[in-house]
Order: sequence, then C-alpha cells, then structure tokens
Amino acid sequence: MVEMADRMLKAAKAAFDTSIDGGITFFDTAEVYGAGVTGAVSSETLLGRFIKERQQKEPVEVVVATKFAALPWRLGRGSVLSALKDSLSRLGVSSVELYQLHWPGIWGNTGYIDGLGDAVEQGLVKAVGVSNYSERRLRDAYDQLKKRGIPLASNQVNYSLIYRLPEENGVKATCDELGITLIAYSPIAQGALTGKYTPENPPTGPRGRIYTPEVLKKLQPLVTRIAEIGQNCSKTPTQVVLNWLMAQDNVVPIPGAKNAEQAAQLAGALGWRLTEQEIEELRSLASEIKPVIGFPVEKL
Repeated sequence: MVEMADRMLKAAKAAFDTSIDGGITFFDTAEVYGAGVTGAVSSETLLGRFIKERQQKEPVEVVVATKFAALPWRLGRGSVLSALKDSLSRLGVSSVELYQLHWPGIWGNTGYIDGLGDAVEQGLVKAVGVSNYSERRLRDAYDQLKKRGIPLASNQVNYSLIYRLPEENGVKATCDELGITLIAYSPIAQGALTGKYTPENPPTGPRGRIYTPEVLKKLQPLVTRIAEIGQNCSKTPTQVVLNWLMAQDNVVPIPGAKNAEQAAQLAGALGWRLTEQEIEELRSLASEIKPVIGFPVEKL
C-alpha cells in the first residue's frame, strides 16, 4: 500500500513538472480534493510542495486556483476567510490568484460572496470566482461583487463536446456578456471522448453507470471522427477535444493529469487550432448524442 502511494506521488510530481515544462502554469485544486478537510494529505498540500521544490531549482510563476467547500454548517462571510486561510497554509503561500466557491450553498450564498469580496480587499486573493452556478446565480454574484468594484472572474462548470448544457442554459452566453471566464471541468468527459472506453470495454465503478455499453456505442461515430482529425494533424484525441473547447472562446479547460505522459498530452493541445469546418463537424456529430449526467445544482 505504501509502495503504491509512493508511486502515485512520484507520478503526480512528474505530471506537475512536465506541465510546467510544456507551458502549463495554471493549477486548479480545492480544499476537499484529497480529503484535506478530514486531515488526510490534501491536494493543496501536495501542490504547495511541488511548487516550492520547483522554485528552488528555477524561478517559475505558477497560477494557483483553489476552492471553498460550501458545507451546510459553514455560515457567513467569516467562514470563507477562515477556510481560505487554511488553504493558504496548506499551499504554503500568502495569497492565491483565484479563489472560488466550489458549489452553491444550501443557504448563505450572499454571505459567501461577501466573503470572496473580503478576501480580495484583504489581499489574500487576486481574483474570485464561482463553480456550478446557473445563469441567475451568476448574475446575482456578479452584481453583488460589482457594488464593491470587484469583478467576478470565473464560473467553473461541466462542459465538453457531449455535455454542452452551459450553451443551452444561458451560462456560456452570460459569461461572454459579463466578461467572466468559463472554466471547463470534465473537458474530455472522463476519457469517454478519447477512445479510452469502448462498448466492449466500458469503465467500471461510478463511471460505468454513466458510460454504459449502450452510451458508448452511440459515441463511436464521434470518437472515430475525433481520432481521424487527430491523425490528420498529428494530434491525439485528447488534444483535439481540448482544442475544440478552447475554440469556443472565453473557455479554459482544466483536464487532469496523473502522470508525465498525460501532462505532455495536455500541453499538446496548445499552440494550434482546429479549422472552422472541423469545429462544426464535431459539434454536429455530438448534437446527435443524448447529454450525459451533470452536476445537479447547475439547474437550480
């Protein structure tokens, strides 16, 4: 067990270093990733360690984004500042570039947004954002911060070729209108768009309940075309899918990388662009597929 954990840690460190080498310097984490709120080694702690070790070798600018977990017992603006200071301690930094609400709270969202504004005014963060916010919630948060002269920087939502709800529910259009960056999580649909899974080889666990053999069968024409386009321009399916998202403008996809090989693939999505014909062809093929399940609060 210890040996496996050590291998995973080394792979994660290699993924970080390879990302930096490839020009990727934006890293998104959260206090709940790696069970930081339960006392286990958290993603924030590891990221902070990786940054420090890298900066000891050479000067490098790393942009860190982390998130506040809107847990039911956390009330008011003070809970945001308290959680942020804990995150900064785990990261080993005095401030972060972006602090986000991880999801809308059951109650107290006004207080949470006030807390984000306080964090900016106290110099603990350079920018603030939200996650999984609907159009209505997004506009409310934008207006509340605007009264204090603070911009709402981002909204992090599920967005991919086969999950385009942000285009349909007004979130993408509102982000574009108000100058809010849309940060896209699950941009490769947990690997379903890359050919990683087939009807004969579906994923196991929770993913298997979403990407069933039936769903994967319907995905095959799209997955095949993604691979063909990639072959024509010497790119992998992952790189094609990420490039499609970036071509939507005002979108920053945040795929995950568990090792150096995956990190190198992600860097290969930068520095080129699909043709308009390819972009529309992929959209057309994807539109024939029923959307997968998203995060429930997006519709609230």
